[in-house]
Amino acid sequence: METVNNVMCQLTDREGTALEAPLYLPQDAGPQQLQQIVNELLRNEEKLPYSFYISDQELLVPLETYLQKNKVSVEKVLSIVYQPQAVFRIRPVNRCSATIAGHKEPVLSVAFSPDGRHLASGSGDISVRLWDLNTQTPLFTCRGHKNWVLCIAWSPDGKHLVSGSKAGELQCWDPQKGKPSGSPLCSKDCTIKVWETSQGKLIRELKGHGNWVNSMSLSTDYVLRTGAFDHTGKVYSSPEEMKKVALERYNKMKGNGPERLVSGSDDFTLFLWEPAVSKHHKTHMTGHQKLVNHVYFSPDGQWVASASFDGSVKLWNGVTGNFVAAFRGHVGCVYQISWSADSRLLLSGSEDSTLKVWDIRTRKLKQDLPGHADEVYAIDWSPDGEKVVLEEGWGIEVMDGLDLAEEYMVEMSNHTIFGNFNGQQTM
Repeated sequence: METVNNVMCQLTDREGTALEAPLYLPQDAGPQQLQQIVNELLRNEEKLPYSFYISDQELLVPLETYLQKNKVSVEKVLSIVYQPQAVFRIRPVNRCSATIAGHKEPVLSVAFSPDGRHLASGSGDISVRLWDLNTQTPLFTCRGHKNWVLCIAWSPDGKHLVSGSKAGELQCWDPQKGKPSGSPLCSKDCTIKVWETSQGKLIRELKGHGNWVNSMSLSTDYVLRTGAFDHTGKVYSSPEEMKKVALERYNKMKGNGPERLVSGSDDFTLFLWEPAVSKHHKTHMTGHQKLVNHVYFSPDGQWVASASFDGSVKLWNGVTGNFVAAFRGHVGCVYQISWSADSRLLLSGSEDSTLKVWDIRTRKLKQDLPGHADEVYAIDWSPDGEKVVLEEGWGIEVMDGLDLAEEYMVEMSNHTIFGNFNGQQTM
């Protein structure tokens, strides 16, 4: 009888919290066996899919194969990080379904509403426009900025919109009326300020960057952005129910650890912070050769992606800030990036007039979408995963998949999860 050697393993979540005491596992155990173990230890009534990582590298083979390939000693405890996976899968976009014109200058920022039904866009014509995606017609044109509108964000309930301009000011809008709500807020320095929102008090100032801070992202960005809305498209009966579900989603995403913040700057670097814990940065992330234009946490909080004028997209560990991989293929500045809702795909738009889809598991190009008429300044992937919107010159292009209803399945022992790409799932 062939003898199977064992290896001492420590299963931890992404925050480093041990699931149980270290345990001996047979070296022929692979991801499927580890999924069974984690579901048993967590006492999950419904078996969930997990992925496993050793030193930021996903485990796709039996432990023995990994140990031999990477020459890892079995005399030390092997740390394995388990990460819950989305029970739905987003398909890469590959065709244009609509082109929307209206702005008089290039569109510099776009953002889907939390329910994916509306779109906001900011432009070099110093206006913000609100669009109905069903009819592909404008709802409102919002004016008040004094310079290019560089960024846009919705509140989780979709009842408020905020836009930021090159003049260093923020303006809040009422999307139901297309009118300003409140006075503009202004800033123009190299710091990050953390505010207490109910009283408007400054509670922390984060210093470290040597030039303008271009972009920031929270580890809870996705659930904060979408609130109670998710891939199922559920409709809620009251605002109270929406608030309850949104809070549950936020607490589940946040977990027991502090929220993390990543910032990207003209100084070519990123900083990883834990603002609730300290005013000092946790990790200084270097490697880009030109300014960092956009940073973005993945929806599951596991990864940070950064886009730079050096033409590269870089992937970082969202907990430690360690460098993981570089995606190269663009031949111009990379302006913006966007994650699929399942955290498996990353989208990038560039000065080279292409849109590229990257596979996080393989760390390779999944799909190249060339042929756009102008530089791709702004992109966004809808929270339900069905559409991608991008700026193309002075117009807006909406893209979707060829077959959003194609099924997938994830097998775990005798339990199978079925679903489809339009956000609906059956178990």
